[in-house]
Amino acid sequence: MPRCAWCSDDPLYIRYHDEEWGVPTRDPQVLFEFLLLEGFQAGLSWITVLRKRERYRQVLFGFDAARLASMSDAEIDALMQDPGIIRNRRKLEAARSNARAWLALEDPAAFLWAFVDGRPQINRFARIDQVPAVSTEAAAMSKALKRAGFSFVGPTICYAYMQACGMVMDHLLDCERHADLARPDGDDVPRAGRAPGASG
Repeated sequence: MPRCAWCSDDPLYIRYHDEEWGVPTRDPQVLFEFLLLEGFQAGLSWITVLRKRERYRQVLFGFDAARLASMSDAEIDALMQDPGIIRNRRKLEAARSNARAWLALEDPAAFLWAFVDGRPQINRFARIDQVPAVSTEAAAMSKALKRAGFSFVGPTICYAYMQACGMVMDHLLDCERHADLARPDGDDVPRAGRAPGASG
């Protein structure tokens, strides 16, 4: 099928593009997982994070916010020895502090989706160079998240996060997924693949 120009021939990348990227999700567990993954990605390629995603799910308690919020310094020390993840102490400590900030939000999904007025923004870009790296909405989200105690949530990270979670739909016009997700009922398209925390 025709895909966005950024999607390589890596099967993991293809699956992510076809089944997850740009598909709206309001599931707090999925939203939390992607928020942390986008933070881990800072300064690296997204495929690097995708390749380590399953290991992150294993060692970060299936991205359970309550368990992550109580992670000890000793547990972070142990994670720093794990070659299956990105061994960056600042990012691991941010995962813990972000979990605490997440738990303090009354309704995380509503909080995040409010930046696009509760509905996906459907863009219609023909070329990859037309897709922005940031938006007014992403900048507002970044500012609000930082104010709420989150870190590794700059405007560029927030825009990538909005794309990943379907708050913004940036599949290119010649990509087959664009037509699927631009439908009036595109917000009801299920996200395929295993649920966060799944193993095996």
